[in-house]
Amino acid sequence: MTAPAAAYRRILLKLSGEALMGEQPFGIDAAVTAQIAREIVDVQALGVQVAVVIGGGNIFRGLSASTSGLDRATGDYMGMLGTVINALALSDSIERQGAETRVLTAIEMRQVAEPFIRRRALRHLDKGRVVVFAAGTGNPYFTTDTAAALRAMEIRAEVILKATKVDGIFTADPHREPDAERLENVSHLQVLERQLKVMDATAISLCMDNQLPIVVFNLRTPGNIRRAVLGEPVGSVVST
Repeated sequence: MTAPAAAYRRILLKLSGEALMGEQPFGIDAAVTAQIAREIVDVQALGVQVAVVIGGGNIFRGLSASTSGLDRATGDYMGMLGTVINALALSDSIERQGAETRVLTAIEMRQVAEPFIRRRALRHLDKGRVVVFAAGTGNPYFTTDTAAALRAMEIRAEVILKATKVDGIFTADPHREPDAERLENVSHLQVLERQLKVMDATAISLCMDNQLPIVVFNLRTPGNIRRAVLGEPVGSVVST
């Protein structure tokens, strides 16, 4: 039986740190991480090159800590280190599923990960390895959303798949406002003008300037990563 054709050749999957928590209050749930890893390997089996940017909110949030008196830059660097922990956990889980990975970090720590070098990342993708980007952009005051947009442009990804806890983009938080409307298609400019909670303004602006689409979907629905890659209607689409 012929495998279905993927809609994209190269994708960037944006995962929040909270995605690895499952129902735990913090940390990493091994079963949830394994499920995400299986879905990533399943997508790669379609012939799709996969890169991942992962957050660190399940371990530490620099912005939240800065409200308690911690220096913002220091807090952001601590958050970046949290993303490295998550990247290593996800990488290990993916390799347990039989795929090769490489963790590339924007903060140099050669004992645990490779430094981010754009051409090296492209070579890894061409060789069929899942590339996990860690440590954000390596700079404070920039979110992992912005890192995802930046890395997607650098590796020439065709789409950003933004994994969330809800079924796409809504006019308000559907957990707090059950009557919130889901928007199936929206432009980058509309996201900015309406201040929709998709990605931060810097990330959306980068995607808009480079005409990079974003698919926002519910990670908690099994198989949604594959559906998004196949171009099936899942979640919401941000495009020009």
